[in-house]
Amino acid sequence: MLYFTLAAKAYSRNLQYRGAHMVHNLASAMFGFIYASIWIGLGRDNPLGTYGTHGMISYICFTQSLLWITSFISNGLGIPQAVRTGQISLDLMRPVHLFSHMAAREWGQIAYQFIYKSIPIYMLYLIIFPLHIPKSSFTVMLVAISIVGAAYISICMNYLIGVTALWTTESSWFYWANHALVNLLAGFFIPLEWLPSWLSQLAWLSPYPYLLYIPTRIYLGYEHGSHLWGTLLWCAFLTLICLLATKVLRHKVEVQGG
Repeated sequence: MLYFTLAAKAYSRNLQYRGAHMVHNLASAMFGFIYASIWIGLGRDNPLGTYGTHGMISYICFTQSLLWITSFISNGLGIPQAVRTGQISLDLMRPVHLFSHMAAREWGQIAYQFIYKSIPIYMLYLIIFPLHIPKSSFTVMLVAISIVGAAYISICMNYLIGVTALWTTESSWFYWANHALVNLLAGFFIPLEWLPSWLSQLAWLSPYPYLLYIPTRIYLGYEHGSHLWGTLLWCAFLTLICLLATKVLRHKVEVQGG
């Protein structure tokens, strides 16, 4: 119940900014439209592999919609700001584990962005483009599981980014480096199999393909859930790392300014 309350409060807080977020939606949808238009142009003279022009349009529109769940989440889950203000000391004193506390709040943020950003953007693309629609409820379920797993992986990665604020006065570059790697290694805009072989192999050694590429491949019907084991393994591994990181930071808390 406590974690649900934390998530609900984060969700409610964002409701105050729905009007401003509609502007974000238009900007995000515009970028997706530009990317899709590029692939439409390329598809006139190229077969675009197994995807085809229609498949690449659906690919781009789906990944663009997923960004608000798996990429555009709170920088470090708010931990860097808590370190600057000294709030981190109070957070560590709470009778709630820091990781589960921050994760619960972020789930509320993600739920809001899914409802008020991802869904509206995707619905707009449905009106503009003839997108691929999963034909079975089982595929929809697999897509939902992969998206939830992707969101959790992103939460863990951003938690670890936030934890670095205990050792450095400027951790935002980790966030932007992670964002750049999402664009490169998660299959955003370009499917991983079209990357140079060495870069594609490097991507599969990381959790990034499970943020965008795997959910999108399942959505398009090219995967049937076998890669969800990878999602689950990364969720378990990153959870362990987050718990270990929390144990370490409890022994080293430096609040800037005092």
